[in-house]
Amino acid sequence: MKSFSFAFNGLQILFKEEHNSRIHFVAAIIVIIAGIIFHITAYEWLALVFVIGLVIAMEAINSALENLADFVSPGKHDQIKKVKDLAAAGVLISATTALIVGLIIFLPKIQDLLITK
Repeated sequence: MKSFSFAFNGLQILFKEEHNSRIHFVAAIIVIIAGIIFHITAYEWLALVFVIGLVIAMEAINSALENLADFVSPGKHDQIKKVKDLAAAGVLISATTALIVGLIIFLPKIQDLLITK
């Protein structure tokens, strides 16, 4: 149970201190609402839940690495910059993947909505 309390504390820190995580969270809420409105299938929900979790998990890992890097090397250092940039790239890759999944799921539904009107 103590491990869960550490993890929930990490989530609280993530959403309280990391601006980008709040942006991802708001985007996730919007996507969930869109999924409800468009009555997406179980497989589409599976894909969305997976990519939402992936993006938030990558944001947590990125934030942890940035905090550790800042602690270890408060000054500017080329290797620390490289670590931070690579971690940020992981978030970018996961967010881009989530965007593509969202487009694959929602574009046809939006097109159908516009064509039927």
